[in-house]
Amino acid sequence: MEQNKTIQRAMDYVNQMLVPLENHYYHQYHHALDVMDRSIYLSKKEGLSAKEIEIMALSAIFHDTGFVIQYDKNEPIWAKIARNYLKSMLYDDESIALIEEIILATDPSYKTPKNIYEKIIKDADLDNLWRDDFLDKSKNLNKELSAIKNIKIIEPDWQHGTINFLAEHKYYTNTQIEERQKKKESNQQKLKQMVQDLENWEI
Repeated sequence: MEQNKTIQRAMDYVNQMLVPLENHYYHQYHHALDVMDRSIYLSKKEGLSAKEIEIMALSAIFHDTGFVIQYDKNEPIWAKIARNYLKSMLYDDESIALIEEIILATDPSYKTPKNIYEKIIKDADLDNLWRDDFLDKSKNLNKELSAIKNIKIIEPDWQHGTINFLAEHKYYTNTQIEERQKKKESNQQKLKQMVQDLENWEI
């Protein structure tokens, strides 16, 4: 969709921040765009207003900017970066405060979203779990952890861990549940088959 000037300017700003990051094979600008596009889509399907959709788009595009400062526990940094930028654009304080709360909800340890905004951002952030490109995204995350944190998880251990993560993960919005459940089951089966094939090959 064609973005309004506020969203487009924010996209340009975040692009300049994230593009130079090296070894971020998963948490990069394209991921931010994916999350923003899905946030907008879910917001429309869930009946949000035009202003609320803009707020969701801004929350999504800023939600990974903390990686320019540090890799772990960076959600508060994302929120601060968004606040500083939006204040400089004379965005209203009430909306900025809401955007900060939405961004903080992307923390993986934040398990219970308290409103539709938080449900949408959490669903959009992990939308790729149940897409056709899921396996490629998973490999990119493994590669990123190896490059940045020196965490090397080999197959089939990575697949086992991913299967467990998928089993525990849940979506929150009605739209996401309706549209992604079948793909979730399909991707789970693909991973299980990959693990079985690797284990059989090792034998």
